Amino acid sequence: MKRNFTVRQGALDGIEVFLAVARQRSFRQAAAALGVSPSAVSQAVRALESRLGTALFARTTRSVGLTEAGERFLSRVGPAYEELAAAGEEARGRGRKPAGLLRLTVPPAVVPILLQPLLASFGQAYPEVEVEIAPSAELRDLAADGFDAGIRLGPFIEADMVAVRLTPPFPLTVAGSPGYFRRQGRPAHIGDLRGHTCIRMRRSDGSIAPWSFVEQGKPVEAVVAGPLIVRDFSAMLGAAIEGAGLAQVPSPIATGPLAAGKLASVLEPFAPTVPGVFLYYPSRHQMTPKLRAFIDHLKSRAGTDAVA
Repeated sequence: MKRNFTVRQGALDGIEVFLAVARQRSFRQAAAALGVSPSAVSQAVRALESRLGTALFARTTRSVGLTEAGERFLSRVGPAYEELAAAGEEARGRGRKPAGLLRLTVPPAVVPILLQPLLASFGQAYPEVEVEIAPSAELRDLAADGFDAGIRLGPFIEADMVAVRLTPPFPLTVAGSPGYFRRQGRPAHIGDLRGHTCIRMRRSDGSIAPWSFVEQGKPVEAVVAGPLIVRDFSAMLGAAIEGAGLAQVPSPIATGPLAAGKLASVLEPFAPTVPGVFLYYPSRHQMTPKLRAFIDHLKSRAGTDAVA
């Protein structure tokens, strides 16, 4: 059976005043240390004693001492209050300077291309920030899953997110291995893909993504076929390098294999341009110093500006 529970109000009221009087052994000196009036100190102590149901101080016209109950209370409350004060100071410090754990959800393909070159320099610049990278092709709920920010292609970011550009726009590249082209030939037009083995991508909603093109200035979607379905661009690129079929991937991740001769591109006149890669997070008002430091570091290295 669920119990009703009410948070007790004012459970810590008067504790700081009590500790000040106990240290100073004087209501007047405690008031001066706290920057309040002696009457305010007396009222706070009386309210605390009333709430506890016992006297904490033995008062005379010349001195103030602790009762036995006050001594015992001080021995328990003093260390606990110091811990609370230290915890509060630590929280304030984390609100002022970059520190703590920064969790990012990132597509696997982005890690070697964009993040790995930056993580070492960021760690050197901000040694008190720990960065946790969670590679995932799925769109994650940042708040529900405990992430500070995510990185995605622009079209897949929700409209209510704040987005920071990390790369300029780039084309999508259709590529295959030299061995594949020797066996199957090279498509010269979008329609030729009907005779080719294409590596397909399953979206986070379960659907299979069509391939996107531009023809005569108009966007065109092609439903392609092939026996291999993957969940992310890294897997698609790797399968294409091994000769499993054609892949359509963001051009930055294909640059290395193309330059090394592991892949060759086709259908370049029909390649669409996508907005690029963005870092996104829920709200400017929720930005922590560690996230601000990471964004500034990325922008300084990429030479880009933030866009909403």
